[in-house]
Amino acid sequence: MRLIKAILALLFVAFGVLFGALNRDPVRIDLGFLSIDTLSLGTSLLLALLAGALLAGFVLTATVIWPLRHRLRRGQPLAATPASGTESHD
Repeated sequence: MRLIKAILALLFVAFGVLFGALNRDPVRIDLGFLSIDTLSLGTSLLLALLAGALLAGFVLTATVIWPLRHRLRRGQPLAATPASGTESHD
């Protein structure tokens, strides 16, 4: 499993380097209060993708993981599941 993760990580790094190398056109990013002129198109797109992934991870953590951990600490069950051995197998 560790080898598969290492290979996938290398593939994603290679893809990022290739993507950045093929999209070297300079772009200007204007945020209203801040303007950035020196980023290439590939770099800015990869940074936007990374920012979106980090934001999605934080939202998932804040809305799902933290409430479930809080419920587990209080000792409440997560869901009503039938006890093993009491299921009907028709």
